[in-house]
Amino acid sequence: MRNVSLRTAGCDNRAVNRTWRRWIILLASAGLMTLLAGPADAALKEPSAPPSVLKNDRQHVLGHDQRIILIDAGHGGIDGGTSHGDILEKDITLAISRRLFLLLRSDGFDAILNRTGDYAPSDENRWLRSKSRHLRDLAQRKELAETLPANVVVSVHINWAPSPAKHGPLVLYRQEGRSFLLARSIQDQLNNLYGMQADPRPGKPFYLLNKITATTVIVEAGFISSPEDRSRLCTPHGQEELAEAIAGGIAAYLMEV
Repeated sequence: MRNVSLRTAGCDNRAVNRTWRRWIILLASAGLMTLLAGPADAALKEPSAPPSVLKNDRQHVLGHDQRIILIDAGHGGIDGGTSHGDILEKDITLAISRRLFLLLRSDGFDAILNRTGDYAPSDENRWLRSKSRHLRDLAQRKELAETLPANVVVSVHINWAPSPAKHGPLVLYRQEGRSFLLARSIQDQLNNLYGMQADPRPGKPFYLLNKITATTVIVEAGFISSPEDRSRLCTPHGQEELAEAIAGGIAAYLMEV
């Protein structure tokens, strides 16, 4: 079934969504570093810190350098992404991204979440006037990253394959050193969670990897087509584990560069 925790957290409330979107754009335009957690965030259990990196180290890494992490919750609104029955990618990416945002913020990181509810970035497009909703979505994500300006962009997605046997995480990177290092770090953490030995891969065709100046990766957190992966992707406990792994990878990368 579709993720119920998002509904209980109030993510379907359109008025709350509009308020959040206005605040996010305002914060981006003003270059502020603080994004306050609203009532919907309070409904989520406070996540634990990633075990692979000490909390004090993480706070030291980002707190003094003012480096901004933009979390891109993939798809949203009319764009549901991939699916399995009534399970939609957009709901899973939002659930994981919200938990990732709360983890990073609780550890003192300057993290910003590009959407906090079920809407598409193109709903409030301010940069590109195009008839293509898809291009407006992509432009909004790209220009938000540039306006902040973000130092790290992590775009969260869910994979799909014709065979239900194909499973596990995959991190895509731009063929550039920092992007590869970030992808490698996050992939290692996700491999530990899944008990796998996968390698990150270049994602040459993807708009966000080609257009965003900041160090950017796309995280495919698992396969919605895999029963094994769905058991993790569709439960609050599994979503928090995924968020912790991604947060640990981001922190480990920032301590290396």
